[in-house]
Amino acid sequence: WFWSDLVGTGLSFHIRLNLAQPGGIYSDMPQLYNVIVTSHALMMIFFFAMPVMMGGFGNWLIPLMIGCTDMVFPRLNNLSYWVLPGPLFMLLVSALIEGGAGPGWTLYPPLSASMFHSTPGMDLVIFALHIAGFGSIMSSLNFMSTIGGARFYGLIPERMPIFIWAMFVTSWLLLFSLPVLAGGLTMLLTDRHANTSFFRP
Repeated sequence: WFWSDLVGTGLSFHIRLNLAQPGGIYSDMPQLYNVIVTSHALMMIFFFAMPVMMGGFGNWLIPLMIGCTDMVFPRLNNLSYWVLPGPLFMLLVSALIEGGAGPGWTLYPPLSASMFHSTPGMDLVIFALHIAGFGSIMSSLNFMSTIGGARFYGLIPERMPIFIWAMFVTSWLLLFSLPVLAGGLTMLLTDRHANTSFFRP
């Protein structure tokens, strides 16, 4: 995920370059600037911070700190890792299709609706976040199962290190928030393609 960090940092450099002077260098190309902001934010959150901070440090330190040999579901862990290159590729390609997807990192309608972003790049971003969220749900379940069921018998909750508590609480929060994100993305997708009106007044 080092390369995701490099791409996200490069996009951040473009944002800072644009903001360094009045009007900015992208003043005549606002859509390009919006695509850069959107791609930078989604790249850094879903493809660098979450895989490295949660996945990397969690898989390395949780078994060491709770006294078990490995995660409870190592194959689920492996799947949650290998599910990420596809969405990463989709996010990168989405910036190159028909002007790119630039609704901002929150993907709020109506900016992400078909009225303002009819390009297939927006659909690629939605699918990328769906799949990346699915991988995060799997790893969160694995972390919670490992912390709850595989720790050393003398490691009662009051003795657990603060890092283990932080990973447990973060996994719990991800487990509750990512299905809501998936539901919102599904509603947005059906608004765009199935003529529903979840976000259209």
